[in-house]
Amino acid sequence: MQQSTGISGTSEMVAPLIAGIALAAAAYAGRYSIRAWQAFKARPPTARVRRFYEGGFQPSMTRREAALILGVTESTPAEKIEEAHRRVMVANHPDTGGSHFLASKINEAKDMTLRKNKGGSGSAF
Repeated sequence: MQQSTGISGTSEMVAPLIAGIALAAAAYAGRYSIRAWQAFKARPPTARVRRFYEGGFQPSMTRREAALILGVTESTPAEKIEEAHRRVMVANHPDTGGSHFLASKINEAKDMTLRKNKGGSGSAF
């Protein structure tokens, strides 16, 4: 008679058990991923905030266009306009790789919003 130690019988049963647990975990992870993706796709679209004016320039700058270029409203106080001008000018200054044309438009926008520019376009371009 042979005696069974029981070790080989136990190890033969553990492998399928681990494989079954791994398969169940993969199935639950896949199910969760699919549901998360469907919830992500079904969410309502959010408005995208644009920080700077996007678009071409008008032949003669208007107060609205000047405010859009500087990123302020038309009724912004003078000190806020100066801050906005400085911020936009630092990002687009010709000495740091910016364009002379854009710098002149930014300066023109500042003049227009501060009501220094009464006539037509004061741009050099």
